[in-house]
Order: sequence, then structure tokens, then C-alpha cells
Amino acid sequence: MSLLENIRVFVSVVEQDSMSAAGRQLRLSPAVVSHRIQSLESHLGVRLLNRTTRRVQPTEQGLAFYQACQDVMAAVERAENVAAGAGGAPQGTLRVTAPLGFARRILAPLVPVFQAAHPQVTLQLRLSEHIIDLLTESVDVAVRMAILSDSSLIARKVVDCERLLCAAPAYLSDAGRPATPEDLLDHNCLLLRFAGSQQYRWTLQSDGGPRTLSVQGRFDADDGDVLTDWALEGRGIVLKPLWEVAHHLRSERLVPVLLDHPPDPVALSILYPHRRLLPARVKAFADFAVPHFTAAIKTQLDGLSLKALAQQAAKPAKKRNRRSRT
Repeated sequence: MSLLENIRVFVSVVEQDSMSAAGRQLRLSPAVVSHRIQSLESHLGVRLLNRTTRRVQPTEQGLAFYQACQDVMAAVERAENVAAGAGGAPQGTLRVTAPLGFARRILAPLVPVFQAAHPQVTLQLRLSEHIIDLLTESVDVAVRMAILSDSSLIARKVVDCERLLCAAPAYLSDAGRPATPEDLLDHNCLLLRFAGSQQYRWTLQSDGGPRTLSVQGRFDADDGDVLTDWALEGRGIVLKPLWEVAHHLRSERLVPVLLDHPPDPVALSILYPHRRLLPARVKAFADFAVPHFTAAIKTQLDGLSLKALAQQAAKPAKKRNRRSRT
């Protein structure tokens, strides 16, 4: 049995703090993971992990071995990159995290296309609205739709995504349509909320500069699609990327509000850690993602924009003004 593979399993167990989680990451059964750890311990003649029913923890020797293994795995990755740079195809496991809604609509349908182009790369998706730490979670690439702050990660922007506030006509009929950003404080706002989330603070554009409001609501979730469903049911006002709700706006199941005060756009970006030699599989994914993600979002929008929505909303008002003058 390969010593290197046993080391790879051990590193994953320590980083995931669990044999079962490491097995899921590596696509191995818990029994295989346990057997490989035992083989490694037998080879080294030391106990590397303390096991309980709930978790595993490295022993003192195990922690020292884990730290040394970081250099080993980095050296292996550099060797793979050199081989790939010399003409080898991208290969290995690529772990990608992405927001749930984006993954369902854009990323998941493109996975078979990517793997057809790069058959030696195994793509594993970690889907969550939560911000996952790439280094501690052993993730290679993050797809994020956010206003990015300074980071130790390399960010490759794909496209800026317009956002808007919208609600079902039934909700606005009952609760009234907000005329100013401050009116949102009296409305039921549907919030994307999880540990560390700032989504309850909505920043809207205005003539006097950005206005940040701490909005409230009776409904919150950590899945953006749940918020969309609630909005469609008339539960409140939701803040969404335009491309994500474009089809609901065309069917008028959702209607825009406060178009004169839109939220700032967010950047759809590909993020990955700084490395002296970028793994070929990471570069291949980024090169693939930029044009394909851009085209997919363009297809979802199908020409729709905040400017087009504002022009459409202004047409009835113009007609009313003409009728009032006659």
C-alpha cells in the first residue's frame, strides 16, 4: 500500500477532524480510512491519533508528523505542477466551493462539460452560502458572489452582477410599496442569515451616497433559494442578484421595488490561495469558468438589466401623465 496515499489520508483526517469526513472528501469508506491510518501507524511505530466515538485528535507525535507532512504534500504538488507544465494534462482532485443557488443554476450543469475537457480531473463540490476557509477546509477554489474585502487569496473576477430588491405583487398590495430606503424598516425583509453574515445590513445607492439599513423580518434562512420561494409566496421583500430572479420578473411573479435605490453590484469571482506554482487543475478550472460562467449568466438575463426595468416601470407613469393633460 502506498505510503504517500496513507500520508494523504492522515493529513485529511487531521484537517477534517473526523475519519468519516475525510472519507467523504477522499471518496473512501470509513473502514478504508481507518485501515490506512493503522497501516501508517504500524509503519512509523507510533500512535498518531487518539480516537473517540465523536472525533479524532492527533497525539503529540501525530501533530509533529502532520506538520512535517505539509512539506511533503507541498513537494508532491510542486512535482505534479512541473509535470503538467512540461506537457502533462491537469489531473487530480479539485475541490470547489460555491453558493447553493449559483451551483444549482450555473455550476452544476457545467461540471460534465469541464470534466469532458479534463478527464483526469475529479471535481468535488462543497456547496454552501457560508464563507468556507479554503486553507483550513482543504478547498482549492471558491466561487463567490460578493463585494470582496482585502484577502490573502487571489481573486479572478468573472463579471459584475447587478442586484435589486423585489417582492410578489400580493405582498406589495397588502403591505404597500416602499417609496424610500427608510420605508424598508417597516417591511418584512427576507434575510440570508448565518454565522458571520452581514446580509441583514442592506446598502442601497442614493443621491446622497450609500445608505446602509439594518433591516428586519420574520423569515430568515441560510439558503438563498428558500428566500426566493418565500418572496414568491408573498412573505416579504428580498435582495437578489438580477440574473437569479430574471425569469420571475419577466413572468411578473416578482416585481422590482426601489429601482432608484438599487444595491451595489457584486463581483462574481474565482478565488484560490497564493501559491508559487499554481496547480494545473486550478488554472484549468479558472480558465474554463470565466467564459462559461459569463455566458451562462448572460443567458439567464437574456437582455434584462436594471436600466431596462426602470424604463419599463416609467412607461405607465408617462401614459398617466399624458392622459391627465388631455
